[in-house]
Amino acid sequence: MIIFGVSVFYIFGLIGTGQFHCPHCGGDRAYEHRTARRFFTLFFLPVIPLDKVGEIVKCTTCRTKYDPIVLRRATTAQLESALPAGMRAAAAVVLRAGGASEVAVRAAVDAVREAGEPGYDATQLMADAEQPSELAVEPLRGLAANFTQDACERQLANAVRVALADGPINQAEREAIGWIAAQLGMTPAHATGVIATVEQSITR
Repeated sequence: MIIFGVSVFYIFGLIGTGQFHCPHCGGDRAYEHRTARRFFTLFFLPVIPLDKVGEIVKCTTCRTKYDPIVLRRATTAQLESALPAGMRAAAAVVLRAGGASEVAVRAAVDAVREAGEPGYDATQLMADAEQPSELAVEPLRGLAANFTQDACERQLANAVRVALADGPINQAEREAIGWIAAQLGMTPAHATGVIATVEQSITR
């Protein structure tokens, strides 16, 4: 009679918890991130932990288990905040390059509100514009990571409209727009094309 040995006995230890987008539920849900470990058994009871054999993420609502890669998917809440955050960053960079004229400020505020932050105002915009450009990198790259290129292009076009609000785009504004485009994963040629398209639409 065998009373000890290594059996196929797994215990899932808790690594962490949080919110994720559950593919089965189709929305944001709480999750448990667990690791599975084999145990040495004595009298069929697990007594000595051995090697880890994998990790799982379990939805606490539907109980479905997933590979931890599912945590890379943005939650609905993250998606909702990524768009206005990216537009805030882009508007601030353009405003810093071109100056805070009254019409440019109004255009920038309108662009951020349209992106999903209805309470945004000129005071917040000026505070954003005082921050270094380096702080705009994360929200712009977050925008690129979570949205299609078409969506990113539309936000870049809105940044171009902010630059054009008080007159033709100057060199500093053109460079700022090119920098924004690069954070969004666009080439210089792509940025130039967006600028030209918006300029043409405004002059018609």
